[in-house]
Amino acid sequence: MSVLPTIFGEKAVLRILDKDALQLDLTRLGFDPGALEQFEKAIHQPYGMVLITGPTGSGKTTTLYSAIHTINSPEHNIMTAEDPVEYNLKGVNQVQINDGIGRTFASALRAFLRQDPDVILVGETRDLETAQISIRAALTGHLVFSTLHTNDSPSTVARLIDMGVPPFLVASSLVLVVAQRLARKVCTSCKEPYEADEERLVPLGHVPIGVGSTPFYKGRGCPACNFTGMKGRIAIYEVMPINQELRDLVLRSASTSELRQVAQAQGMKTLRQAGLLKVIEGVTTVEEILRVTVAE
Repeated sequence: MSVLPTIFGEKAVLRILDKDALQLDLTRLGFDPGALEQFEKAIHQPYGMVLITGPTGSGKTTTLYSAIHTINSPEHNIMTAEDPVEYNLKGVNQVQINDGIGRTFASALRAFLRQDPDVILVGETRDLETAQISIRAALTGHLVFSTLHTNDSPSTVARLIDMGVPPFLVASSLVLVVAQRLARKVCTSCKEPYEADEERLVPLGHVPIGVGSTPFYKGRGCPACNFTGMKGRIAIYEVMPINQELRDLVLRSASTSELRQVAQAQGMKTLRQAGLLKVIEGVTTVEEILRVTVAE
């Protein structure tokens, strides 16, 4: 719960955590097949850093927990530092951060490195100290997962460098960057088709896949969705594997736009493109994707 005093009273926000709704199956989160393959390859690496980016409430924790669940086994010593610990994961050593008593992300990370971990999850990279320890852990034989608040995958590199991390450390440690957003789904109880063409989506940033004329869906509104036409949410992902070409660009401090251009040339789908594919699949609406993503 967050309460903020305003000039005419108080503004309150409730964040509801439904532990029973936790979905740990990577195949059901919203990854398209190509992006899922790249993500699974990254989380099975023996060392390196995987970053999940996006604003508060975009589903980063669920994606991270799903990744941990996928690789969790008795042979893996997995340690997490979280603020707060939202879900209890069997077989995982979870630590609750408490800045008030000095149990910060950075201090927890230092302690982790004396516990012989295989996988480390850092709930959020908030400062340079945490970023530096995480990156050094990734460079010394540990697989490190963390989150960062950036708008998309390519701008994550600029954010790390802006925090004070040298480009050569960023280039050496990063394995994969994922940006994500949550989009509302069309209500399955009242969804109805309307005829459209994928060419209509091209001015919005869509890259044609050859389906031509195809039905799109929208919700009519019913009691199940409180007459909104939308019920439930799905994640859309922008997955950027860090290969040698991108590492070279990072080393010479290339701009975010240049990183994005090269990543797209190598097959990366932007958040907008991934979202518009969900429209073609009948999962969500054009308006919803325009609401949660920006055109490149």
